[in-house]
Amino acid sequence: MSSKTNRDQKNFNQAALDYHSVEPKGKIEVIPSKPHSSQRDLSLAYSPGVAIPCLEIERDPKLAYEYTGKGNLVAVISNGTAVLGLGDIGAEASKPVMEGKGLLFKIFADINVFDIEINEKDPDKFIEIVKGIAPTFGGINLEDIKAPEAFYIEQRLKEELDIPLMHDDQHGTAIISAAALINALEIAGKKIDEVKMVVNGAGAAAIACSKLYLELGLKKENILMCDSKGVINHTRENLTPEKLDFVATTDKKTLAEALQNADVFVGLSKGNVLSAEMLKSMSKNPIVFGLANPDPEIEYELAMETRPDTIMATGRSDYPNQVNNVLGFPYIFRGALDVQATTINEAMKLAAVYALADLAKEPVPEAVILAYNLKGLNFGREYFIPKPFDNRLITRVSKAVAKAAMESGVAGKLIENFDDYENALLDRMGRDEKLIRMMQNKARSNPKRVTLGNAEEYNVLKAAQILYEEGIAKPILMGEKKYIKEQMIKFGIDIDVPIVDPMDDDQEENRLKYRESLWKKRQRKGMNEYKAKRFVRQRDYFGPLMLQHGDTDALIMGFSKSYSSTLRPILEVIEKEKGVDKIASMMMILTEKKPIFFADTSINQSPTAEDLVNIARMSEMTVKSFAVQPRIAMLSYENFAGTSEVSKKVGKAVSILHEKFPKMIVDGEIQPDFAMDAELLAEYPFSKLGTTPANVFVFPNLESANISYKIIRGLKMAQVVGPILMGLKQPVHVIQMRASVDEIVNLATIAVLDAQKKENG
Repeated sequence: MSSKTNRDQKNFNQAALDYHSVEPKGKIEVIPSKPHSSQRDLSLAYSPGVAIPCLEIERDPKLAYEYTGKGNLVAVISNGTAVLGLGDIGAEASKPVMEGKGLLFKIFADINVFDIEINEKDPDKFIEIVKGIAPTFGGINLEDIKAPEAFYIEQRLKEELDIPLMHDDQHGTAIISAAALINALEIAGKKIDEVKMVVNGAGAAAIACSKLYLELGLKKENILMCDSKGVINHTRENLTPEKLDFVATTDKKTLAEALQNADVFVGLSKGNVLSAEMLKSMSKNPIVFGLANPDPEIEYELAMETRPDTIMATGRSDYPNQVNNVLGFPYIFRGALDVQATTINEAMKLAAVYALADLAKEPVPEAVILAYNLKGLNFGREYFIPKPFDNRLITRVSKAVAKAAMESGVAGKLIENFDDYENALLDRMGRDEKLIRMMQNKARSNPKRVTLGNAEEYNVLKAAQILYEEGIAKPILMGEKKYIKEQMIKFGIDIDVPIVDPMDDDQEENRLKYRESLWKKRQRKGMNEYKAKRFVRQRDYFGPLMLQHGDTDALIMGFSKSYSSTLRPILEVIEKEKGVDKIASMMMILTEKKPIFFADTSINQSPTAEDLVNIARMSEMTVKSFAVQPRIAMLSYENFAGTSEVSKKVGKAVSILHEKFPKMIVDGEIQPDFAMDAELLAEYPFSKLGTTPANVFVFPNLESANISYKIIRGLKMAQVVGPILMGLKQPVHVIQMRASVDEIVNLATIAVLDAQKKENG
């Protein structure tokens, strides 16, 4: 293993420990969901008020769904006997994984989770413990329990409990891979009741997958299952009951023999067990699911090189067609909880399968294409299973599962209007809640060189480490080289990235080049050659000149100086985009539900009506570049009145926008609370905003915009990204003074996307 690989692994290991140990410890927490500030609130929350719902639930236990959080609470339960690729590490050591599963439930489906690690390996005792705590929960996700005990535990609990329960290691993979199988067979031009399949692996996931494929129409006599000893055939002895279900009458003993003329290979075993020769022996258009992680049963590149007609899926995100359980379990439980299902039955699982398969055939939203930095995405060999960042999953899969529960008679509550239910799901999650993850994913697909000024600072160095290790960008550190290296040692930041010191001797050639261009550009604007020579030794000029000359792809400046003093050299070097008279800036505010955008927060102190028009137009284009549909509110302190000078200015800007750009969704002058509230908007039926709240807010002056976002930032009630500079030809942004690590990482991500966009024209 190379020293670079060792260093990267060491850095990642430390980052993982830091991530989990920073306050608050762990990954999930409990927060109050009801008012609790007054004595009356507390008397309702606890004694004496709490006695009233207790008595109601005693009278009718189903009312627990009405008066408690049970209906949106899932237990993630494990005994730690089969954790990820770590094996039997024990209940307590499994807790970080279970907390992580809880995090995924919350961020993908807004389901609350208690993780419960049970220190008990005896299956019957484990079952009794789970049964004893089951009344707390609306559903139970069993996790990382080894086979064959997992089969017995799940079956008993499903029979004896009246809430939805699923062992995700079995059924999650089965559901996602079954959806992939349906579509892969369609692409291959093959019928499921005719194909021959080889399943390599005979654990919980392999058994569950095989059983679900049978439900889809696969013939049992057409399956050959292999374990570590070879084909499970009629000559084998001492097989578990689960393996006995898949005994084949055949003389084939090895995986190589089993694969001859096979149509489908499903690997749930270990990496690199499927050789090129084995793949060559398969039939035309072979379907290969190499689902071992992190290394598939055959490398994707080797499979494509060996058989270009291979239709392949893996468990990895860096190859097409990722079979990822997160496509299923959050939304399956979401649908089951919302109808108070008593179980997760075969009908519900099959509904999820077909919903996923059908979704992959629909036109792909721009947001998904943005996330994966693709020109387009169409159903075919490289896309036959939805992407994890597809926001449509919560509506398609949850609705399908809820309907199946109702139709199969296991729903305790009926959904009367599924259109309303779909809107409720979207509102629950926020329609763009995955925006930062999407942007980072797109950045990784084509990372660019990003120069970070003030690299002596810990926050900047730490951000550079994250950008480097996550593959979001190729950082270049700018500052005093000796001091930067000392700080890297001090903080244990070991990354192999360039360090640029404008004062260093090795930059003499660049300084000469930059001095010439700076003097030429500014010689009729008060700059002489002496000033140019002096300025190119300053990072505030050196950084923009690097960008102008193509020595970096993007630039992040600021952190320790005021915004205006950092911006001035940038504007002297970097040209405005064509048609832009004045640049502007915008803040992205990542609220709990969805992003909102504030403009102009940093540059134009007293914009004219015409300036506001330009700010609104630049904001619209910028927000669209994030695959968010902009709905713009032009703000004032009164609603459609126009009595003050400020309101008259805003009203004039709106009139210009309506006349020149009639397709823009923009209106004002309006107060921000009205612009954010559907019921209040309904009082103005003439408004182009309709009753859908705005997500872009153009302020009438710099003071109101700057104060507003800094209050939000100070309260730490939302993540703030920016300021995002709008109107310059090249990707450059100025971070706020003392910006956090996350703020720097997020702004650098946007800089990478800017650079990608400029590269693509």
